[in-house]
Amino acid sequence: MASVDILLGLQWGDEGKGKVVDFLAPKYNVVARFQGGPNAGHTLEFDGHKHVLHQIPSGIFHEGILNVIGNGVVLDPITFKREIDGLAPFDLDLKRHLVISNKTQMIIPTHRMLDKAYELAKGDKKIGSTLRGIGPTYQDKAARKGLRIGDINEPDFDERYNQLRDFHLQILERYNFEAELDEEEKLFFEAIDIVREFDILSTEYLINEALIEGQSVLAEGAQGSLLDIDFGSYPFVTSSNTIAAGACTGLGVAPRRIGEVYGIFKAYCTRVGSGPFPTELFGDKGEELRKLGNEFGATTGRPRRCGWLDLPALNYAAMLNGVTQLFMMKADVLADMDEINICNGYKIGEKETNELPLYLDTDNLGLMFDTFSGWENDKVKSFENLPESLDKYVKYIEEHTKTPISLISVGPDRTQTLLKENF
Repeated sequence: MASVDILLGLQWGDEGKGKVVDFLAPKYNVVARFQGGPNAGHTLEFDGHKHVLHQIPSGIFHEGILNVIGNGVVLDPITFKREIDGLAPFDLDLKRHLVISNKTQMIIPTHRMLDKAYELAKGDKKIGSTLRGIGPTYQDKAARKGLRIGDINEPDFDERYNQLRDFHLQILERYNFEAELDEEEKLFFEAIDIVREFDILSTEYLINEALIEGQSVLAEGAQGSLLDIDFGSYPFVTSSNTIAAGACTGLGVAPRRIGEVYGIFKAYCTRVGSGPFPTELFGDKGEELRKLGNEFGATTGRPRRCGWLDLPALNYAAMLNGVTQLFMMKADVLADMDEINICNGYKIGEKETNELPLYLDTDNLGLMFDTFSGWENDKVKSFENLPESLDKYVKYIEEHTKTPISLISVGPDRTQTLLKENF
């Protein structure tokens, strides 16, 4: 029986998962999203095109690959329709190459309104939500009130929708939030008609049958491991399990079916929104890194906070996921910097540690660094012949994580990717 390989981010999201899934997709028969929702923004660049996918798996641009939206995802029909419309110029056979789990939870317009109301109520203690309705939808899932994509083909769907919407409106009234629904509901039901055109299946059967037949499956994660609801920088986290274990529950596959776990990380760190970020750079240095890396959110457009690579956090994420291979993204961004730092440990009081504390509170956390020099990016031609300073950077990370780096990205296009020999 074949295995499910997992590809996920090891930082606070935005690591470059879309590019790598697109790059690796030709090796697989099935690409499946296992969690998250339209808060994800997976950017793909190829043949002079740039495209951002929010809910559709990143294997969609390759002929002959089945793309699955798994049960662990929350799907916004309006965003889904916009994505389908955006893919029209590529002349893809979407209805043949894309299926949706009937157990995928559905985002309805009032979920987004609840998200805004909850975030406004937090005042200066905002968690940095993307306001896409993800949190309230997962809340309804846990409370057993949610709607699933399979419900749209039931004869009483409108009644179920109205019941959930009215429940939300009661909550919004208590928050004094004025809900203007007419236009949103019009768009929603137009989008529902589009969703109905796709195969809505018990995809757990489809994936397991593919494995029995020897087909290869790639599970695509969203967000990053440090945003995991259980192991991330709580409460500044997303509402789903972003780690490898989430692929099992988000697709309906057993743990013993998992094969390779590819962990993606940037050569530095970024974060969008609120929450702790120990290695964050401020002032000119942070702004320089932001500009060099074009660090603005693919989904929100918000400027990302930037900082040096955090090895204790990277090791923690690699441990939680059982990472077998590391992929380093955006090595080109650091190329022209005179001095590059890596955080190799924390200091809490007089105690040095490589473990993440419960609270990543920088007021009580000292950082220890090692320093490297930059490299000339135009001399980065192959994995086996890296410039000396980049080679040192790569070997240092491999030594401290005890995990091989098998892929290095040196630019946004799918062609600007270096693979280790025999990968």
